[in-house]
Amino acid sequence: MPGNEWEKIRHILVVQDLQGQRTIPLQEATYSIGRHTSNAIVLHSRSVSRQHAILLRVTLPETDQCSFRIIDGNFKGQGSTNGLLVNGTRCFSHNLRHGDVINFGSHQAQAKYYAISNISEKAFFASADVEDLSTFLSELSQPVNPFQTLVVDPEFEGASETALARLASFPELIPNPIIETDLEGRVTYINPAASVKFPDLRELGKQHPILKDILNIAENPKINPFVREVTVGHAVYEQSVHNLPESDLIRTYIIRDVTEQKQAEAELHQRDRLLQAVAEAANWLVVEMNYDTAIEKALAVVGEAAQADRAYLFKNHPHPITGKRAVSLQFEWYGSDLQPSIQDWQNQLYQSTELSRWYSVLSSGKSINELRRKLPVAERELLERQGIQSLLLVPLGLEDQFWGYLGLADCTQERYWSRHEESTLLTMAASISGAWQRQQVEEKIRYQALHDLLTGLPNRLLFNELLAKALANASRSQESLAVMFLDLDRFKVINDTLGHTLGDRLLQSVAQRLRDCLRSGDTVSRWGGDEFTILLPHISYIEEVTQAACRILKALEEVFHLDGHELYVSASLGIALLDHHSPDAEALIKHADAALYHAKDEGRNNYQFYTTSLSGKTPELLTLEKSLRYALEKQELKVYYQPRVNILTGQITGMEALLRWQHPEMGIVAPSIFIPIAEETGLIIPIGEWVLRTACMQNRAWQEAGLPPVQMAVNLSPKQFRQPTLLELVSAILAETGLAPEFLELEITESTAIEDIDFTRSVLENLQQMGVDIAIDDFGTGHSSLSRLQLLPLHNLKIDGSFIKALTTDSKVAHIVKAIVTLGRSLGLRLTAEGVEKQEELDFLKSINCQDVQGFLFHKPLSAEKATEILQGEKNTLLCNIEYR
Repeated sequence: MPGNEWEKIRHILVVQDLQGQRTIPLQEATYSIGRHTSNAIVLHSRSVSRQHAILLRVTLPETDQCSFRIIDGNFKGQGSTNGLLVNGTRCFSHNLRHGDVINFGSHQAQAKYYAISNISEKAFFASADVEDLSTFLSELSQPVNPFQTLVVDPEFEGASETALARLASFPELIPNPIIETDLEGRVTYINPAASVKFPDLRELGKQHPILKDILNIAENPKINPFVREVTVGHAVYEQSVHNLPESDLIRTYIIRDVTEQKQAEAELHQRDRLLQAVAEAANWLVVEMNYDTAIEKALAVVGEAAQADRAYLFKNHPHPITGKRAVSLQFEWYGSDLQPSIQDWQNQLYQSTELSRWYSVLSSGKSINELRRKLPVAERELLERQGIQSLLLVPLGLEDQFWGYLGLADCTQERYWSRHEESTLLTMAASISGAWQRQQVEEKIRYQALHDLLTGLPNRLLFNELLAKALANASRSQESLAVMFLDLDRFKVINDTLGHTLGDRLLQSVAQRLRDCLRSGDTVSRWGGDEFTILLPHISYIEEVTQAACRILKALEEVFHLDGHELYVSASLGIALLDHHSPDAEALIKHADAALYHAKDEGRNNYQFYTTSLSGKTPELLTLEKSLRYALEKQELKVYYQPRVNILTGQITGMEALLRWQHPEMGIVAPSIFIPIAEETGLIIPIGEWVLRTACMQNRAWQEAGLPPVQMAVNLSPKQFRQPTLLELVSAILAETGLAPEFLELEITESTAIEDIDFTRSVLENLQQMGVDIAIDDFGTGHSSLSRLQLLPLHNLKIDGSFIKALTTDSKVAHIVKAIVTLGRSLGLRLTAEGVEKQEELDFLKSINCQDVQGFLFHKPLSAEKATEILQGEKNTLLCNIEYR
């Protein structure tokens, strides 16, 4: 590449269409041209095709220069409708020359191509804003330095139709640098990306880091191709090298820039060193009986880990003569090539100009992290006498009293001490201060390590611990769980506009609202900044997760009143469910994060599930969706039945129909996985109809067999409930199966019921007139109330199992359940408690006159055969006293 920017060839396209003229500096490797807005260059004329032409950058042989070739049609090879004319001649493709005029179908849309040199980069980009390009270029020219135009040999290799495939192939277009050399190290080919990335590559040749030693390594490679890391300046790249002896060349390309990765690895390594140092220092403070020796060893460990020159412990005391506040260096560690400085730091008065600011900052509990040259004059002179260029000090506190400080110093270079180093020193300070009251300090450190100091929420470390425990519990209980990633949409604007103090208070208020709208047993943590993670364990139905997401979004919609400001924020939520796509903690967090960004792409203030909302579905998910489409006809779907039991008599009063999928290869597929797929694809409509018909047929069969009559409960999904033919469908199935309407109960969730209360009331009133009972499922997990639900014609209220699980451990929950039962019965509703698993839960429900219960204490979901046996047993014995279960 030319060493002087004036020698570069600049490429400009001046476009004229029905909306006027505009100038486009050509920088990219390819441009699509056409009428559709997705094109890189949009032409406003009906004579132009949606994708009319392609503009392709072509590298000139044996040079670092390039020209442009225009090709009729789109990337798939489909030609334009009205053709392409260059200088009045119709053509399929053409190597552009300076001054060429291009017509796109008619004179309504045309362009003129310029290829010029002797123009600065600044002027090149400024050309896009001028109206008269020719005049603009003329004004920049000088008689002694006239403009040069690029002359392209029409016979050069790139001009042939045969070479078109290569020119449009990935070496020319790929953003990865690609270089080819012969077996003597001479450069034979450089793609445009390499020319831009390494402008001095041709000039340096084999001395360039990318090509250095490449011949020696390639001669006897153990692996061909092989990958190595190469450093160019401050950047580190991953480089792949192919030795192609049959072609007498070596091809190399840059896989990726790993500079940030290397920096992150170095930071992680340093953090690990510091964490290990903290642990080792704390160990010395615990096991070493001699306090002085323990402090010296602890300082040495931390000083070496932080790669400092000196580590200090200063202690406050009254001045031996004046009695005023003073400080002395009590312990010191220093590098092998330094001398002790402890005598220079004795009896320093805090009221002196050198230390007065230090006292003010440190006694308030803050740290000092400074470069010597940026300090006030007196402090700078003090450190200069000690040869210190950078200093980090943290206070030592004991029972809220400031009694000294710890310090790290660098005497060889300026350095900004990292937050990890500051955190290490602060931890050391806490350990030293609490040597005589170890238990209290250890609890404090543990809390600070696991909680966010601003909001009091668990931090990511504690969240990961709780997630690991929840995963183990889910595995044992065969339940699912969900992880949410939440990001505040407008927080940065508020923080930047009104300041960090108000931003911190807003984060605290947000944290409180998140706590208030979650279930008992759920966890919300602050992940960092304005990001929060939420753990929802014990998930049985997908509606539980969607209800929680809706509660969170609604809670944040209400205005925040802070310091006279009315602040509004919203949130984006990404959700990952425990399934075979997200089987562990790492995958759950990663997928929830991915879903969060998809939620942002969808316009923010919404939630998205990883398994259903990501634009690029995984092959496994697509396979599952395809299998579900044929599950009905292949008879893979089954209806199970869970009995509903009268709490006093022990008799079975009803059955709830539950859908199960027995896949021939994957086994039992959890409803939390396939129900969202069915809902998203619309398959829930035919599947739901099949479940309703099957359940009604089974209930009718039980009646015809002379078994005790029971009511059959069938869940309706949100999409089922809102289908316009629901009433006709229910009526037709009842007539078809011969089941009387009073033996059918339809269940809808709380959130479905209140989404459009007028629509819900209309549908439910029609179902009631038909004689069908209506139940609200999972009551308590939404954000409605009985006062709103009493507007609806309801018969049964099912209390969500999450409340039942907390009955015996949370007195507040017990009061809530009692209130629901009392108010529900006063409204004439039948109360059913879900998820009853313990005798203590049953005893409490019996004491508050709850009527019916469901749960593993009585029966798990049963196949039709097992359910028939249970009902037959009821008929034969008529003895279902719970005390004998």
